[in-house]
Amino acid sequence: MGSFSRILILLAVVLLLGGLIFVVTWDIPPPTRQVETVIPDERLPR
Repeated sequence: MGSFSRILILLAVVLLLGGLIFVVTWDIPPPTRQVETVIPDERLPR
């Protein structure tokens, strides 16, 4: 395995771990808008 291949694999692992850590620690705010959906009576079981 050449040194270039090792560098590419190491870079891919570092990027993957960095992305994973970012997603795990990201504090996404919950939605604040209320959503209401009207369901017609025909769709409900009798």
